Amino acid sequence: MQFQPAASHGPFNETSFRDAARRKLHTEPPELARPANASGPSDFDLNPEILTESSFESAPRAAAVLVPVVRRPELSLLFTLRTDHLPAHAGQIAFPGGKIEEQDESPLAAALREAEEEIGLDPRLVEPLGFLDSYRTGTGYRITPVVALVDPGFALTLNRNEVVDAFEVPLPFLMDARNHQVHARELGGRERRYYAMPYGDRFIWGATAGILKNMHERLFRS
Repeated sequence: MQFQPAASHGPFNETSFRDAARRKLHTEPPELARPANASGPSDFDLNPEILTESSFESAPRAAAVLVPVVRRPELSLLFTLRTDHLPAHAGQIAFPGGKIEEQDESPLAAALREAEEEIGLDPRLVEPLGFLDSYRTGTGYRITPVVALVDPGFALTLNRNEVVDAFEVPLPFLMDARNHQVHARELGGRERRYYAMPYGDRFIWGATAGILKNMHERLFRS
């Protein structure tokens, strides 16, 4: 489906975003294997001292997320708030996505499937633009982020078993380096540092913030 450009508004209009995505995103999913000494983004960027204790020696589990850029006059990003009872990352803000299953033909197929299952996002309203760098988590996943434009005419239906809320945050706020914070908390008996991008009462952190940081560096870093 071809979309008509949204109205221009400041440096984050659709035309400029499309151009940056065309020039700077990966056109294919990045290389799947990422050794411990690779330069790609991960949960260990701010915690290099724990690399020797990590699970990098074992093959990561493949996952994919959709990074949904909503085509509003001022572009925004669509997030989910995970339910509190999930076995992993409960109560956290995330992008729609999950594990790549055997039936998924590609990371893109997995991201679109998960977005439809989690929040009822119609894949016909999604226009994929490219891929960010794969992101390695401390929980043993390699996430392929798929950047896409989303028609604002969507009507969401949340899967209440997985998602308690869906909301948007202006892209200019998230891509402003002044809003990229570093926090720390005790995890597993030691202090761990992580990126965070608080927005009002929404606390975006961890892998989601790490992916946003990579998005900023690839598309908007001067």
